[in-house]
Amino acid sequence: MNAITATDIRFKAADGYELAGRLIAGPAPRMAVLVSSGTGYPLGFYERIARFMAEHGAAVLTYDFRGIGQSAPDTLKGSPIDYPDWGRLDMPAALETLKAAAPDLPVFHIGHSIGGSFIGFMPNHADIAKHAFVSVGSGYWPHHHRSYRPSVLFFWFGFGPLHLMRHGFIKQGKLWTGTHLPPKVFKTWRRWCMTPDFFGSDLKSGKLDPHHYNDVTSPVRSWLFSDDPIATPRASQTVRNTLPNAHYETVLKTPADYGRPRIGHEGAVRKGMEPLWQEILEWFDQGVSTQDRTP
Repeated sequence: MNAITATDIRFKAADGYELAGRLIAGPAPRMAVLVSSGTGYPLGFYERIARFMAEHGAAVLTYDFRGIGQSAPDTLKGSPIDYPDWGRLDMPAALETLKAAAPDLPVFHIGHSIGGSFIGFMPNHADIAKHAFVSVGSGYWPHHHRSYRPSVLFFWFGFGPLHLMRHGFIKQGKLWTGTHLPPKVFKTWRRWCMTPDFFGSDLKSGKLDPHHYNDVTSPVRSWLFSDDPIATPRASQTVRNTLPNAHYETVLKTPADYGRPRIGHEGAVRKGMEPLWQEILEWFDQGVSTQDRTP
């Protein structure tokens, strides 16, 4: 096995905001893979899947959205960072950074949760050959599993407002185990999660212009898991509706399919899920030509 190197980098979005990323690759990759995270998950959370892809011939970029992890400012109190900024500014910049680091290679994308939902904000989305969605669905709370609904409503209307009042942002803790969240990210996320079509209404009304959701035609394969309380089939359909011209395929799996007791919303990128990662890699490989495979 060729040695894998990991290089921490900084790069700038179009508005000048500096983002943190990590490039992981072997000496002769045949493809490039961008990994976009779910809300509040830092880039290190995706280290295992990124290294797996690198060990199997990919140059991989993981990164932190603005306001998250290593891309956070000194304070989030009063921060102007909003949820769509991640798709409109950060994801395109990450893609351009990956293309520059791995020139002339076919580019693929793994989007976890909101990291998949936001592809239609990217002006350079057409540079991605395929999107592998992992646990991607809307946040509309009635589409969650019933057992999950009380806790998510408490998060929206109890925990969250209390943290905004006390800290000016959502602070990491026992209930919210993700990274600190900027206040506008939380407020926009909550508003969408109270709306049946998530951000679909904002797309139609023009509130989210400019966007490119109707222009996305690259294939999407969306992996869902039966014990995920958030990205349920109903929630997945809502995201699918925002991408009317993409070839969109849904794959519903159970933990038993991978010999695991639980997957949930975040377990697909944890240790032991290598069979899933292999499925994703093989699907990407279908788009890599024989010439691209030649050393």
